[in-house]
Parts: sequence; structure tokens; C-alpha cells
Amino acid sequence: MPIASYPEAVVGLLLVFFVPGYAVTKATFPEWRIRGPEAALRLVETFSLALVLSVGLTVLAGSALLAAAPGGFRAYWTDPLLEAVLAAVAAVGFVAGWARGAYRREPPPSRPEEPDESGAWEVSRELDRIAREERRIAHQLRVHGEDSAERGRLRADLDRLAAEKAELQRRREAEYAT
Repeated sequence: MPIASYPEAVVGLLLVFFVPGYAVTKATFPEWRIRGPEAALRLVETFSLALVLSVGLTVLAGSALLAAAPGGFRAYWTDPLLEAVLAAVAAVGFVAGWARGAYRREPPPSRPEEPDESGAWEVSRELDRIAREERRIAHQLRVHGEDSAERGRLRADLDRLAAEKAELQRRREAEYAT
């Protein structure tokens, strides 16, 4: 291999195995930063995802070129069509990552802020709490005798919990509908 082809080989290998996947990874996850307490984990995630995505993008680009070329497609160093397509994919990924804030000093928020909303985990925990309270009150209703004052209070508590659960479910469904 002549000396002039070593830089071409390095650029070709980077385009096939790293650069497009890295650009798409940064565009997809702009909040990932390789610093702080999770730096090692983010480094492994970013580089492994970049490798896998680059290989997948290379296969997709090669398949598309095979289907599009009338006489077939051959990946030769003298005809770097595959590398040009991969460089274009990397450029689009870089621009998308730039637009989403992947290369800024401060990362963008990892999830959009939604005013006055509790997440699905919190809603699930609240529904579990209401269900436990309903079971406790239903048990007290079975245990208590004919004391109508106590039974009336327990039934009012059950009705209040049912209304609270229905309102929580209604708000959550309304959030999903928008």
C-alpha cells in the first residue's frame, strides 16, 4: 500500500465505523456529556452506539446504492461513492446535533419541562396509595358493626377516595390526549 493511501484508509475506516454513528448519536441524545460522575458510562454508551450505528448506516447506504445503481455498485477506493454518502449522513447528523444543542457547553434539558405535571411514576404511586387506603377503609367497614355514624364517615372517606382517583385518572388521560 503506498504512503498516500494510508490517510485515505484512516478516513475511510472512520467514515465506515465511527463518524456517521457519532453524529447521529449526538443528534439523538444531545444531553449526553462525557464528564462528571457518569463520564465512563457515557463514554462507553456513546462510542458503542456510534460504532453500531455507523455499521448499520453503512449497510443501509450500501444497500441503497446497490438498489439505485443501474449497473451495480462496487466500493472501490477509486470510486468513493459510499464514503461520500456516509460523509453526507455525518454532516446532516452534525447539523441536527448542533441545532439541538449537542455541542454547547451546557447540555439541553434531558426532557421537556411540562408545567404542573407529575410523571407517570408519581401518578402510579399515587394510585397505589389510593388503592391501599380504599382497601383499609373497606376492611374497617366490614369489621365495624352497626355503628351508623362510623359507617357513614367511612363511606364518605371511600367516596372521597373514589373521586380523587377518578380526577387523577381524568387529568392523566387529558394530558395524553393533547
